[in-house]
Amino acid sequence: MKIADVMRSRGTTQVITVAPTDTVTHLLAVLAEHRIGAVVVSPDGRKVEGIVSERDIVRRLHDRGASVLDAPVSEVMTTEVRTCTAETRIPQVAALMTEHRIRHLPVLQGEDLYSIVSIGDVVKFRMDQLQAERDHLESYITQ
Repeated sequence: MKIADVMRSRGTTQVITVAPTDTVTHLLAVLAEHRIGAVVVSPDGRKVEGIVSERDIVRRLHDRGASVLDAPVSEVMTTEVRTCTAETRIPQVAALMTEHRIRHLPVLQGEDLYSIVSIGDVVKFRMDQLQAERDHLESYITQ
């Protein structure tokens, strides 16, 4: 199974982005509005310049105090962004997320941002797969 299967089951490839010049306050509003835990930082919605999560913001708040809220997103984002493609196998993505302790992975198509996948998406997909296998086996045994 591949990340394309996860995206297909989720039904959307939509990615919420913010510009590197947006303020952290604006970023927080975007996270709250969309009820998400991370956002890709992109100047044009296609090029990935960084990613910023709630954890990044909390750490910067601890280091710098409330003044960080007026700072540009570029000052709090993670610039070494791990990515995958729609063809990346699910176990590889799960291992990458676990190894690097990340919860969100941008999905690229060529060099352009295509989607984003979360650890929750991966776990839900795998749980649905296991349930379908269980149902199939149960049906096979009882017939």
